[in-house]
Amino acid sequence: MASRAIWKGQLRLSLVSIPVEIHSARNSGSQVSFRQIHKPSGKPVRYQKVVQGVGPVESDDIMKGYETDDGEYILLEPDEIDAIKLETKKTLELSQFVEVSEIAPIWFDRPYYVVPSDELAEDAYRVVRDALRQTKKAGLGQLTMRGKEYLCAIRPCGDGLLMETLHYQNEIREAEPMFAGIEDEATDKELLEVATQLIDKKTAPFDAAAFEDHYAAALRDLIDRKMKSKKTPRAKSSQDDERPEGENVVDLMDALKKSLKQSNSRKSGSKSSSSKSSSSSKGKKKAS
Repeated sequence: MASRAIWKGQLRLSLVSIPVEIHSARNSGSQVSFRQIHKPSGKPVRYQKVVQGVGPVESDDIMKGYETDDGEYILLEPDEIDAIKLETKKTLELSQFVEVSEIAPIWFDRPYYVVPSDELAEDAYRVVRDALRQTKKAGLGQLTMRGKEYLCAIRPCGDGLLMETLHYQNEIREAEPMFAGIEDEATDKELLEVATQLIDKKTAPFDAAAFEDHYAAALRDLIDRKMKSKKTPRAKSSQDDERPEGENVVDLMDALKKSLKQSNSRKSGSKSSSSKSSSSSKGKKKAS
């Protein structure tokens, strides 16, 4: 099955804008999934949105509610939330660059592939990819997708670019309280030597293919055996039970030179904040 883009917009490096698509790098289809079945009837269990004392409700009658410290809910219409204008809804601007090694593993969340939207965008895309590869840097930026603004890191990956969403600082717990009870004593030298020798002996290049999800394999084996057995209880499924289911880059070299010139002028003079205005259509999208 062909991958479906979950975000389309512009990857921007100063004055250079590249039409791109973002695809999930995770293969969710490789996981074993189940549906809950009502044993007496053999039918799938469905979930309804209900209100206590009212019963099932229509989706159009549902609003977003923010609970306050006073126990009240501040009610917001989906259109009000959708009206929040963030440039990151359609633009991922690389606003800072860092050494890849500076980002500790704890900050990484999910991986995505960033690909050019069309052939005309490939030249600029390759320039950004090769520049990151040559400098061994990762570009940082933010983008909005699925109702949330993410902090992102972009770096080369094979022939393309890999984007990894990062946690914000307030999303990570402080480590010190967890480790405070571990006494800071000198390690036994002989034990340390044996441990380091063992690590050296088992050191090898990383190869994800060398590892297997044994639990998923055991589940598939169980399902295969159950399918072959005539004693296995079965429930028929029906169709009613199914789940509901740019711009061209022009004068790339000129744009890069102008970007560099602007960057140099900012450093030499005082920093001034400039507000970016963007024109967008007034069409409304339903909040998911």
